[in-house]
Amino acid sequence: MQEAVQPDKRSNLKLQFWIAAASSILLIAKFFAYYLTNSVSILTDALESIVNVTAALIGLYSLYISSLPRDSNHPYGHGKAEFISAAVEGTLVLSAGLLIIYKSINSIFSPEPLEQLNIGIYIISITAVINWLLGFLAVRQGTNNNSLALLASGKHLQTDSYSTVAIVAGLFLIKFTGFNWIDPLIAILFGFFIIYTAYKIIRKSLAGIMDEADMVLLKKMVELLNKHRRENWIDLHNLRVIKYGNVLHVDCHLTVPWYLNLHQAHEEIDYLAKMIRAEFGETLELFVHSDGCLYHQCHICNKTNCPVRQHDFKGQIAWATHNIIENKKHGLKDLQEQIK
Repeated sequence: MQEAVQPDKRSNLKLQFWIAAASSILLIAKFFAYYLTNSVSILTDALESIVNVTAALIGLYSLYISSLPRDSNHPYGHGKAEFISAAVEGTLVLSAGLLIIYKSINSIFSPEPLEQLNIGIYIISITAVINWLLGFLAVRQGTNNNSLALLASGKHLQTDSYSTVAIVAGLFLIKFTGFNWIDPLIAILFGFFIIYTAYKIIRKSLAGIMDEADMVLLKKMVELLNKHRRENWIDLHNLRVIKYGNVLHVDCHLTVPWYLNLHQAHEEIDYLAKMIRAEFGETLELFVHSDGCLYHQCHICNKTNCPVRQHDFKGQIAWATHNIIENKKHGLKDLQEQIK
């Protein structure tokens, strides 16, 4: 029996549909403004909007794929599609930046007269407001639902709105000074800014595809574990955190007193899962290997009234990103290194 599509994934898909529809309308508006003004700065904005539309459609498709329930061919679900979508979007943004710089340099040597700047300024100003609002909604929902595709779309839309505002300012400057050479200069500057934005999008998407450790996420996880540490959690190691779309996969080895029965050990794991879900959301898949403690670990175990203690308690290992990912049980030697 297949699992149902989760509500947050449906809402992601719905929002991305409206982003794609709105981006298509704004694209037409910007090219109309370019037709009226002959401004290469406005053309810059319009070319980036082509990327917006293409990226929105790719994002829509990727969110549809990632919303499909896991099956026998994709036991971890289809969330990786979002990383691929973001990589394609970043590549398109990079292409737009290079095209903008090329067109702007040509316009320096073959300038065209600017016309009807007032109407052009009004049109692209409205598109900037709409883009920013759509971007704000996408970033907020992408953050809440751990959706890289929505985050990429939202940040791209907001970046587009910021560049539009700067272009409007430049057009006002041209209008009052009459220096038309400002137009291609502004376009070139924003071409480089767009290329930098593309680099960040591609870098993050490739990190997700390659399952690169998210150190910010890992640090937040370690802080949570230290804060809610229980007496029976003698040690925790080999922690791995991987994101597949909006699903968070957490693997770790938890050391508990060896004399706990299976039910008692499972209670510790249940509490661990409940604690992580409370902080990171319900879209969590947790795999915990429970280890029984060894006698030499008495030095780092602060459990009171332990009936089988062999050594005095020396101190507790403070979990940190550098030691919690190690695939080994911690002991007195690790405590001594920690004290140093």
